Amino acid sequence: YQSPFDSLNPRMTIEQLITEPLLSFGEGDRASRSARARDLADQTALPGGMLDRYPDELSGGQRQRVAIARALALDPEFIVLDEAVSALDVSVQAQVLALLDELQRERELTYMFITHDLGVVAESADRVAVLKNGVLVECDETGKLFTNPQEDYTRMLIDAVPAFTA
Repeated sequence: YQSPFDSLNPRMTIEQLITEPLLSFGEGDRASRSARARDLADQTALPGGMLDRYPDELSGGQRQRVAIARALALDPEFIVLDEAVSALDVSVQAQVLALLDELQRERELTYMFITHDLGVVAESADRVAVLKNGVLVECDETGKLFTNPQEDYTRMLIDAVPAFTA
């Protein structure tokens, strides 16, 4: 979520938030859902003791890990991430991106990562699609697009980021 704090029901415990998709889809009984929450908390590096806490007791990075655990609850193959690290400080961004990368490898996930942060794109994407006013402008492998953009709009975006200019 772009803002995990605003996206998590403040009246639900972390365990309830993680298991809500399972409950909604009629998956398992209470004990198996609880076990699944513990497993997902472990996979997303959330301490197990946090499952009985509420979202306002967690840091932004921990809340984002809850959102990730919740997204994984039904074992998807494809996850849409909308500005998933934009609200986090740089060090926490790196941790969450590393977690997403690890989960992607382990679970063979496909992500569609929506972001304006070209640094995040360069670090985490295999392919990049550039949109302008909702229209696809350019799509290519990340390395090719950043080193040899074919469209002026793409070049302008890359040039606007100090880390990518020569």
